[in-house]
Amino acid sequence: MTVRTAKFQIGQVVHHRFFPFRGAIFDVDPEFANTDEWWEAIPEDIRPVKDQPYYHLLAENDETTYVAYVSEQNLVGDTSGKPVSHPEIDVMFADFRDGHYVMRADQAN
Repeated sequence: MTVRTAKFQIGQVVHHRFFPFRGAIFDVDPEFANTDEWWEAIPEDIRPVKDQPYYHLLAENDETTYVAYVSEQNLVGDTSGKPVSHPEIDVMFADFRDGHYVMRADQAN
């Protein structure tokens, strides 16, 4: 069994490698943990492998906010230093310092 270390951390702001959205990570799965239907809905030519960390994001784009589930291979660290404008940010995180969110004590596992 291969043990993988997640590249990104809870509270880190990231953006998608190909699609125009960014978000704050609030949870990590060590490998794919969504439905097969979700995974198969991704076009095969850009479908990520399942054997890698997947991240839950409080995401935003120019039009809306939502929760995203993204493979590690499709994320890049965001260097803008700007906070994410998602309405659930204050539920998950206590503060935004140096471009990184600090998890609320009552949300930590």
